[in-house]
Amino acid sequence: MTSAHDMKNLPIRTQVSPEEWQARTDLAALYRLVARHGWDDLVFTHISMRVPGEEEHFLINPYGLLFQDINASNLVKIDINGDVVMETEYFINPAGFTVHSPFHKAVEDAHCVIHLHTDYGIAVSAQKEGLLPITQHALIVYNEIAYHEYEGIALDHDECERLLADMGDKSIMILRNHGTLAVGKTAADAYLRMFFLERACKMQILAQSGGPLLMLGQEMADKVGAQGAAAFSGPAGQLLWPSLLKMLDREDPSFRD
Repeated sequence: MTSAHDMKNLPIRTQVSPEEWQARTDLAALYRLVARHGWDDLVFTHISMRVPGEEEHFLINPYGLLFQDINASNLVKIDINGDVVMETEYFINPAGFTVHSPFHKAVEDAHCVIHLHTDYGIAVSAQKEGLLPITQHALIVYNEIAYHEYEGIALDHDECERLLADMGDKSIMILRNHGTLAVGKTAADAYLRMFFLERACKMQILAQSGGPLLMLGQEMADKVGAQGAAAFSGPAGQLLWPSLLKMLDREDPSFRD
């Protein structure tokens, strides 16, 4: 019979279900992709994922590790309150899960939540008009975006209700003066939304350094948003994800450890 002492010395992969290990691998890949894009902010943003088959359990990064060092085994398993539920040498940043928990708790398809502090995302979040309908990338996500006013560092659990109310039926959020957020059914879905949002923010800041902007308007946003919806609800993300994993495997497969 295996003792509790023996269990904690076993590899994490042997202690969890195959479904959880796959979720851990995908989430670790997301952290590596964020680092690869230069979207990380030292250790101060977070990506979380629901554990398959365990509706009240989630995976999140260990506080203090750079995103380039995250792997499947060192992710921390927590409950909806942010309490650690599986023995680990690491701990988490409570403020990080405060932003994520309302979506995991109340949004059925929010299995994966990405929250970032990027230069271009924060720059757009600080602009009064937010994301402008000036590029195809912006139009694809334009109608999916919600906004939340800045309330300080996310330590107040009362803010969870306001985050959820502001999100409504959207899947992307610009947190004013703070950063960006995207939710998805899978790691691939959340990543694709964030990729389009971050590219759109960068394009906007670059365009604003030139001459007058050509606004495309709500009618075009509705048209292109409907056309682009297939990228998020169809197979595009799932077709892309294996190729992204292959790229990470070529560069540094340690995210799978």
